[in-house]
Amino acid sequence: VLLSFSDNGFSALSRSFHRAIRERICDPKWMRRPRPILINNWEATYFDFNESSLSAIAREAAALGVELFVLDDGWFGERNGDTSSLGDWYVNREKLPNGLEGLSERTKAFGLKLGLWLEPEMVSPDSELNRTHPEWCLSVPGRTATLSRAQRVLDMTREDVRDYLFEVICAILDSTGIRYIKWDMNRHLCEKYSAALPPERQGEAAHRYVLGIYALLERLTTRYPELLIESCSGGGGRFDAGMLYYTPQIWCSDNTDPIARLEIQYGTSFCYPQSCISAHVSASPNHQTGRETALHTRFCVATAAGGFGYELDPAKLGADEKEEISRQIKTYQQYRDLFCNGDFYRLTETDTASHNAWMVVSPDRKMAIMTYVETEPTANGPERSVRLNGLVPELRYKNSINSLCLSGRALMSAGFVLPQLSGNSPAIQVIFQTV
Repeated sequence: VLLSFSDNGFSALSRSFHRAIRERICDPKWMRRPRPILINNWEATYFDFNESSLSAIAREAAALGVELFVLDDGWFGERNGDTSSLGDWYVNREKLPNGLEGLSERTKAFGLKLGLWLEPEMVSPDSELNRTHPEWCLSVPGRTATLSRAQRVLDMTREDVRDYLFEVICAILDSTGIRYIKWDMNRHLCEKYSAALPPERQGEAAHRYVLGIYALLERLTTRYPELLIESCSGGGGRFDAGMLYYTPQIWCSDNTDPIARLEIQYGTSFCYPQSCISAHVSASPNHQTGRETALHTRFCVATAAGGFGYELDPAKLGADEKEEISRQIKTYQQYRDLFCNGDFYRLTETDTASHNAWMVVSPDRKMAIMTYVETEPTANGPERSVRLNGLVPELRYKNSINSLCLSGRALMSAGFVLPQLSGNSPAIQVIFQTV
């Protein structure tokens, strides 16, 4: 149980949780370590890719300053859609004739590291693993198994299942040098019945399932201490403290629309530190909602999370967009520690307002970054200001917009006056530094 008390509002309560999780729950070696700027190929290609198309994405991304290329679903078995091959963790040689080793060498030549998507806990009915070991699934004898997303759940209470997964994952990591895994878990448990337990102990199955996950993760992170695992469960379905110890980074949501993410990340911020949250800049129009937003707005929203990256095809970008992304990456690299580990303040009280604002402040309170998104811009609207928080009242701060110097007291009581914004959900990010 994690409990916290504050007599100074929700933001103070949140920062207490943030410190506890970042400093006492997550593995200490990841507490301050920089998270890699990544590009994930999922929304760029979905299942339709080969070594050549992936290499093109990696080459373009490296030129922009990206640090890690993550290969998502579709690289294994006969996986050309979401109805087969989960559990068959061997390379699809039609897509990747030189295997993951070849792709790793090509990305390395571009200056990128390689990361990989896995969904170890699931199995497709149409898979070699399911045909060989049907008893390895959670299922009730004599009843039809419930499918969700065309997949079943492996029985993680079983040591033989965990041994199989450990061996196949180790074989991948040993042969490729991969040290970043996006660990997915895309359906809920239904028939919580394990063939390895007697009838009178079936009530233990769900609990033992989670303990089995922890046991497998313990073995992997012990053998590969530099392995960074990003956990994903239909988005943010696994933000529990036990998982955060092994997976200090969580994919917050499969919805990458930046305006939708304002609400998602607002809620997540009440308990979880930025260093545990992943967010990506995706294409516009957004694939989930069809909404169009400016590239700058997408960047501003994504940097509210510490785990930052892109989920688009850079080859489809114009020269101006590539130049802007290159500047975004340099900005994130310069302030990465502040984005990930700064004290977080929500400056707007609700996630349904026409504007959203938040800020991160350095521990010494000499630097801060304020981000503001206008979700409903108006013509000739009133001058708007945002009251900042967390600054030192007696110190003077220069802002990056107009270089005006104001005291921390003025910025926190009267606020920072925003320039007039226009466009489709415009955003602004302002850096404040003491003088």
